[in-house]
Formats: sequence, C-alpha cells, structure tokens
Amino acid sequence: MPFLFVLRFLCCLRVLCVNLFFVSIAENISAIRERISSAAHRAGRNPDSVALMAVSKTRPAEDIRAAYEAGQRLFGENRVQEFAAKSGALRDLSAAEFHLIGHLQSNKSAKAAELFHAVDSLDSLKLAERLNAAAQSLNVRLSVLIEINIGGEAAKTGLAPDAAELIDLLSAAPRLSSLDFRGLMTVPPFTDDPEGARPYFRTLRELRDRLAIQFPALTLRELSMGMSHDFEVAIEEGSTCVRVGTAIFGARSYA
Repeated sequence: MPFLFVLRFLCCLRVLCVNLFFVSIAENISAIRERISSAAHRAGRNPDSVALMAVSKTRPAEDIRAAYEAGQRLFGENRVQEFAAKSGALRDLSAAEFHLIGHLQSNKSAKAAELFHAVDSLDSLKLAERLNAAAQSLNVRLSVLIEINIGGEAAKTGLAPDAAELIDLLSAAPRLSSLDFRGLMTVPPFTDDPEGARPYFRTLRELRDRLAIQFPALTLRELSMGMSHDFEVAIEEGSTCVRVGTAIFGARSYA
C-alpha cells in the first residue's frame, strides 16, 4: 500500500512539473513579445513588422510543441541531422515554419530543401546553386537569407560585407529561380553590453539598403538580427526577425 501511494505521488508530481514547464515556456514567449512591442514602439515601428523566431536547436520535440501550443509558429534550427531526427514527431504542427539558421554544408543541400521552409544562412554561390537544384527537384520555392559575417570573425561563417562573392551571388539570383532572396542575416561579435552590438546591426541595415538599391529586382526586406541578450537593440536598428532561444526555453545543455 505505501508503495502504491508513493508511485501515485511521483506520477502526480511528474505531471505537475511538466505542466509548470509548459506554462513557463508560454509565459516566456508572452514576455518576449511584450519586450518586442516596447522596443518597436521606441523606434517608431509597428510591432507586427518584427517576427519572433524561437531557436529550438538542441531542444526536444516536446519543447517545440509546448511553444507551438503557446502560439509560436516560427522556429530556427542549427543542424540538418538534428532536426531530421525530431521532425517526424512534429509533422502534425501544420502551421509551424522551420528555418535553418546554422551553417549548411553544400552536400546536405538536398536534405535541407526537403526539411526546411527556408535557409537563413546562405553563404556562397556554390551553396545557392546546390539549394536551387534541390528545390527544383522537389518543385518548391525556398526562401533564403544571405549570412553576413559583420564582425569579420574567423570563427564564424558568412560573407564579408565587401566580398565580391556577395555581389556575384545577388547577380545570380534571377537565374536561381527556385530561391527567393529575402534579405540578410548576421550574428555580431558578442558583447556583455547589448549596446555594443548596435554598430554592427546598423552596418547590416545600411548594407541591406545599399544592396536593395543596387538590385531593385530583388525584394531584400528582411534583416534577421538580434538574439536573447540584444534583440531590443536590433529592433531599434531595423531588425525584422529576432532569434530567441534561451530566453524562451532556458539555458541549453550540450551534453
């Protein structure tokens, strides 16, 4: 009898902990949306012009489901293999949109085009050509952002703001008919003070504005910039999509 009582107690405790965890994710999303709205108003912008991407890399399918049930629809994943392993458990989330935001090797282009609605980390003409061929074979049009290494950091991928390949890539866009070039993405050098990222965000916006003039046939509206610690500054500098992970799901475990 005591054993059954303890077992029932532990089962109830587990259900309670799971429910509290899901509530926490929902509350975090609500708090982030309020901060997005406040930052947009400070900048004289419509809050609806800023999308919230929940960065779900390293997170299990149940975390993504909890965010979805809280109204979140846009998610970012870093690795093709990782998302492939959990995508089957998420097929019923029909309104969810998954973007690849991590570096993509060209030999994984076909799988990426199959799994993701968009690739926000395009960083070479070769990769663009591979993605275009993969999208054509699937009869889909794949949205892409060009990743810019705005701080010139050796440890990060992305094209330099003044790279000749950036111009070559955008010049090739009309013939890459299965790709929809929508704008730019960046991860600036980390600084403890979010204000330290402001010059990098501003530089990316100015680069996008110049490229939009240079390539008027392309619709380069999007600026994906800003993460958990600096997204409000990014919004003030023109971000149209902020990528938030830890502020929604909590600290990651990479074990």
